[in-house]
Amino acid sequence: MAVTGQVLDNPISGERFIFSETAADTGGELLAVEFVVAPDGHVPGGHVHPVQEERFEVMSGRMRFKKGHKTVLAGPGDTLIVPPGTYHRFANAGDSPAVIRVEVRPALKMEQLWETTVALAAEGRTLPSGLPRPLDLALFMREFEQEVQPPFAPRLVRAATAPLAWLAIRRGLGRRYQAPALQDRARARRPVPTRPGEGGGHSSRPAPVRPVTPRKH
Repeated sequence: MAVTGQVLDNPISGERFIFSETAADTGGELLAVEFVVAPDGHVPGGHVHPVQEERFEVMSGRMRFKKGHKTVLAGPGDTLIVPPGTYHRFANAGDSPAVIRVEVRPALKMEQLWETTVALAAEGRTLPSGLPRPLDLALFMREFEQEVQPPFAPRLVRAATAPLAWLAIRRGLGRRYQAPALQDRARARRPVPTRPGEGGGHSSRPAPVRPVTPRKH
């Protein structure tokens, strides 16, 4: 879970994420970040947000946006709103870093999506474009299907990548998407018996009690 002021750097795409308002701050209504995009920086791939609106405001530098079939060049003060279900991508269009404020409504799991993208890049599990490798991508798209989808035939893509997702899980790549509580439970060891006869594999029946013969007076 992201916190206000947290900074993430994607070494492949040239994006820096600075969290301004998190889902926890806004009750899930809004996620706001500042993107610092390197001169050759770009979003890893064109995509669609099925139910979220994304708002871009250029603070400094020059940006190139692709929104549907339209290309938009934007500078300081310019704003671009991408409605849900609209294909889009962006890249730095200048020779110096660009800064854009991005607002996503509702937040859903976009924080975790960006954190996962950066983690995969840092671990060398992405292609040169910044997209995750096929096995990781199959799990990524399944985990964040409410936040991001391919621009064309998302159901067909999900069906086609199902075997890759299955193989990725078999290889243990799905652990990063498990809730921390489940991860801790999976790592937990069984208690070590403190006395002989305790622990798994033994009967839980009480030990027999030897009858006590009353003494004669």
